[in-house]
Amino acid sequence: MLSIVGFGVIAAISTLLILGRIAPVVGLTVIPTVGAFLAGFNAQEIGEFFESGLASVLNVAVMLVFAILFFGIMNDVRLFNPMINLMVRISRGNVVGVAMITVIIGVVCHLDGSGATSYLIAIPALLPLYKRLGMSPYLLMLLLSTSMAILNMLPWGGPVGRAAASTGHDPIELWQGLIPLQIVGVVMLLGTAALLGLRENRRIARATPVAEPELALAGTPSTGSGGDIGGADPLSGGSPAARTPSADGADGADRRGEASDGGSDGGGDGDGRAQAVAGKPYRPWFNGLLVVGLLGVLVADVLPAGLVFMLGLSAALVVNYPKVPEQMERIRAHGGGALGTGAIILAAGCFLGVLEESGMLESLATDLIALLPESVVPLLHLIVGVLGMPLELALSTDAHYFALLPLVHDAATQLGVGSATVVYAVLIGNVIGTYVSPFNASVWLGVGLAGVDMGKHIRYSFLPMWGFSLAMLVVAVPLGVIAL
Repeated sequence: MLSIVGFGVIAAISTLLILGRIAPVVGLTVIPTVGAFLAGFNAQEIGEFFESGLASVLNVAVMLVFAILFFGIMNDVRLFNPMINLMVRISRGNVVGVAMITVIIGVVCHLDGSGATSYLIAIPALLPLYKRLGMSPYLLMLLLSTSMAILNMLPWGGPVGRAAASTGHDPIELWQGLIPLQIVGVVMLLGTAALLGLRENRRIARATPVAEPELALAGTPSTGSGGDIGGADPLSGGSPAARTPSADGADGADRRGEASDGGSDGGGDGDGRAQAVAGKPYRPWFNGLLVVGLLGVLVADVLPAGLVFMLGLSAALVVNYPKVPEQMERIRAHGGGALGTGAIILAAGCFLGVLEESGMLESLATDLIALLPESVVPLLHLIVGVLGMPLELALSTDAHYFALLPLVHDAATQLGVGSATVVYAVLIGNVIGTYVSPFNASVWLGVGLAGVDMGKHIRYSFLPMWGFSLAMLVVAVPLGVIAL
């Protein structure tokens, strides 16, 4: 009964989110609650499930709210403009070059293994550039998520540690076997980014008769609103959901300032003078050091992330907007998006709490194994590896590695399959899907920062990421990672 209800809850939420037929907050709270009642749990038990799930995401929700406010202020004061202009100059407005740079930034940002930190660093810096060039924020999410997933094979990334704990392996030894695959994977992803960049370039060309990137290089905005290109395509980033709260709050005034800045791309000093003329706060040294210091504290993990962003937001407001009415106006400008996305994170906590604490996920994993015919069991690790991406939409990371993997491992090793081969097959097939799964709280953070819709992110990214996951499995065989 638990498996049936759990599958029904997951299928209903995933389908409705992908089709865009239900608001995330509604689906993530109502459907699991109804499912728990149908499974026979009483109100008190469901309340305990909710409290447990809420506790698991509360820190992420607090961090998200204040992170969006903080980076919204940083966009208001144009901190990232010089970086954007430098990247535009390096890529010369080339969409393919920007796509490949995104992969490199994603890899570097994820060296600490934290998905939340990686999104917090990369998206605020890259999203304005994507908007300026008319590129889809969904492409940004796809490339960042895939590059982060490759680096997530680090022993401190999560999946390797979970896999090692559930099968008795040493995480460092598991990772050492994966290093060649990570290197090849990054090279493969750079090639994939180039191909996706060419496709994106064609989409922009079809939607825009004017050579927009050249205008961007001259310091002129490429569109009236960078995310409006390709509005007819729901996956193109042209929908209202594709705009970040921070971009919307001051976009018009900022772009008018840019339009008056004929040489903004020529250097930091000219850009600063133009911004000062536009009447916008411009303290690049203070704000730059503030961001670097804040990210350093996050990586060092010496204070809770939520508190770090609270302190950073306070400093940014006091220095850039000394008057209290100005501070409150900036908070109101970005508060709607921050609280809206924070509410989704809290609703996801309800979803996770009900499915995990009720035992639905563990029961579902066990019953999936029991339904398979005996002839399939020797190939079970490969089948689970191939289906790793779809399973990521049905099972949480913990359920995948602490419920499904032990069952697959025990069944396959009893028939003579190497233990490491089983672990690698399941891990490689699953890890690429880590940052497209609605079970991953950091994905909701990335979605909130990018201003995109979770269902559309899954629709846009799922097939390319699944194809990349299968390619990684195939490449793992000649590299000797998976023994057939």
